[in-house]
Amino acid sequence: MSGNGAKKVVDAAVKAGRTIIDWDGMAKLLVTDEARKEFAALRRAFDDVNHQLQTKFSQIAELKEAEKEHQKESERIEKELAEMEEMRKKISTMTADDYFEKYPELRKKFDDEIRNDNWGY
Repeated sequence: MSGNGAKKVVDAAVKAGRTIIDWDGMAKLLVTDEARKEFAALRRAFDDVNHQLQTKFSQIAELKEAEKEHQKESERIEKELAEMEEMRKKISTMTADDYFEKYPELRKKFDDEIRNDNWGY
């Protein structure tokens, strides 16, 4: 379920959650013990199903949010992968200046190490 379908289901669940049933008012209309017994069973069944549906609908909403987060992460990873692929193609002809242009924070680190006479030994 994706897109508008999931949104409609979640919206319907929210709307259903706001629906108020006047159980006490309906119970007053019942005259026989058997009707009251059936009504009580109906109310318990309704409450059980309603609870299950609310749980499912909240899970759908959580999953939709997780789907959005995963989509963003997937896009970030795809972008990073494309950058790495581009660098892999250029690595054999890349100069230090090209590399430092792409990663300026490393230029300062290397300059500091050279200035401090730290040659990596």
